[in-house]
Amino acid sequence: MTFGFAPPSTSSLANATRGGSRHGRLLEPAEWTAAGIPLLRNPREVVGGLHSRHSPVPSTAVIAVLDPEERLVASASFVQRSTSADGWEYRNALLAALRRVIPHDLRLRTPVRTAVLMYCREGDERWTEEDGAWMWGLRDACTLHGLRCGAYVTLTRNGWQVLGEGRGGRRPSSDSRPERLGDTVAEVTALNLSTGGGAAEALRRTAAR
Repeated sequence: MTFGFAPPSTSSLANATRGGSRHGRLLEPAEWTAAGIPLLRNPREVVGGLHSRHSPVPSTAVIAVLDPEERLVASASFVQRSTSADGWEYRNALLAALRRVIPHDLRLRTPVRTAVLMYCREGDERWTEEDGAWMWGLRDACTLHGLRCGAYVTLTRNGWQVLGEGRGGRRPSSDSRPERLGDTVAEVTALNLSTGGGAAEALRRTAAR
């Protein structure tokens, strides 16, 4: 299993020095792979469905909760802009979104539902520190909400890729138009997310129950 790595920019190195990644709030690709993240049986279907529901643009995160049969239980999207890649900030935003669309499963001894994160961003499919921070945030948010930590998917103009699995496709991409869904979408409302960790903007939420 291989990963590509985007060369670090001067700004990202400066951010790391100021305490973002130096505090361990990101996961390296090897750590993510070693965590035993469950594989998606049909990633193309999951990615296509989330893209159709949320029409993400760069800087949009789409968090989805799947049942054991990989059916969508709930999902939410939000735009997260940050001057530094900080997993703690991303964790707070993901947790806030989860709490708005689905009750926690903390009473269960073993999680039965899985959270999957799709992040639409600029650049190519190679792993970045920002991806590592989202991975850290997803894993921590899942623990705090009683969910299994599932796949992390990037969506760029080149297409989509499940990091750590080596699976991806050219469509959908950050530039492609979403395919039309049937009548299965229960609700689309405006949502404002506000976290103590930083800025989050007005967003769409789709809750599928």
